[in-house]
Amino acid sequence: MEFFTFVSEQWLLVSLLLVLLYLYAWNEKRKSGSSLSIHTATRMINDGSAVVVDVRDSKEFKQGHIVDAINIPYNQIEDKAGQLASHQEKTLVLVDKIGQHVGSAGRLLRAKGYKVSRLEGGMAEWQNQNLPVVKK
Repeated sequence: MEFFTFVSEQWLLVSLLLVLLYLYAWNEKRKSGSSLSIHTATRMINDGSAVVVDVRDSKEFKQGHIVDAINIPYNQIEDKAGQLASHQEKTLVLVDKIGQHVGSAGRLLRAKGYKVSRLEGGMAEWQNQNLPVVKK
């Protein structure tokens, strides 16, 4: 009950806090690259203007991944970013399980000069749309 009393008495501070939290989240999302729908990503992959970089660990990658995806686990992205140098002119479409790690990986790759986008919904959404996956 004290919480509601505080909020009603300090509505201006609470509103300011909510606005600042929203702006922080928006800025972090913007830094990590734009978000691509599955249809847009598929078109870009098919026309050769994008390359898929899967940041899941190797075990999850082998259980199913997008055709021709490059697997660089999230915890190794900084060390292995050089492997992507041959794709500098293309958009890197970052994919993980549901989108929890692509933001920070995207920020790191953008700082290294890559064009980066995130796949909306990650592999979970890709599989929900019954799109093809490769299993090793």
